[in-house]
Amino acid sequence: MTAVADALEQVRSTLREVLRFDDPARWSDDELLAVTASIEAVGRVIDAHRAACAGEVAERSRVELGSERLSSRRGCRSASELIERVTQASGAEARRRITLGAATRGRVGFTGEPLEAEFPGVAAALAAGLLGADAASTIVRELDRPRRVADPLKFAAAERELVAAATGTGDSPGAPVQCAADELRVQAQAWAVFLDQDGPEPDDDRAMLRRGLRLGRARDGLIPIRGDLMPEVAAGLTRLFDAHLSPRSNTGFVTDEQAAHFDRSGEQRSTDQQRHDVLAAIIQTAARSGQHPSIGGAPPTVLVSVRASDVAAGRGAGHADGVEIPVSMRAVRQLICTGGS
Repeated sequence: MTAVADALEQVRSTLREVLRFDDPARWSDDELLAVTASIEAVGRVIDAHRAACAGEVAERSRVELGSERLSSRRGCRSASELIERVTQASGAEARRRITLGAATRGRVGFTGEPLEAEFPGVAAALAAGLLGADAASTIVRELDRPRRVADPLKFAAAERELVAAATGTGDSPGAPVQCAADELRVQAQAWAVFLDQDGPEPDDDRAMLRRGLRLGRARDGLIPIRGDLMPEVAAGLTRLFDAHLSPRSNTGFVTDEQAAHFDRSGEQRSTDQQRHDVLAAIIQTAARSGQHPSIGGAPPTVLVSVRASDVAAGRGAGHADGVEIPVSMRAVRQLICTGGS
């Protein structure tokens, strides 16, 4: 091992001694949050060097090097595959590190002169441990295309503002509050439009032809749903989810009874499960609203066939119109309580 590798191994051993895996359960709330923030700070330093190493591996594995490529000499088809083997990271993560490392590493000009990184502001914040990989990758991903056509001064301003937003730093009295990677993505997309106002417009006609929603064939007791939504439809659905799943929401849209209908274990529902339950409640509300076409003069109600003896005994299953697999007695009771909608 090199001296750097030896030192890193010592750091890893020290961290294992300082942090026991079951420690969080014994910490107070303040201790838990403080340690979480500190671990994240350490992680940002690691993220920066992960990206730097991946970028260097990619540089040494350039196609033009032929058989002298580092990846070829180690029996791999690409830099990404080599990083996967060395780190056990996924292919997607290896590619993300390579992209970030390439965008933040210093370059060499045609005559051998040193050039700054494509994203010097991101590179500096990464090196200082102020910016995490998620935020850095978001800036690089969203600004890479407009960077190629933007005015250099405007691009520098955009990068500077986004780094300040991600790190909560800035020289002005109104310096931005630190924002998360998802919030940063929205800001970065707005900057991308500003930098390249002549960029490609969305292909509305093609999107309109491709839009669609379909229910798949049942498997493992579930019906898969697939399709493509127009951006404005996805935005509306996302806002509905955000509104009803917000901790501050007090609409009672999904009642405890409805939630219990989907959760037999009593365990906390995942975010995906909560979205499912909100969608179920939206469908029920829409069916009862009277604002949709009727079927045979009646609201679009789910009709379930079930034997009365099974309902009384609390076992067996029912059969809902339009669905090829049986529905549980638990679902049948829920539909009875809600009027079958």
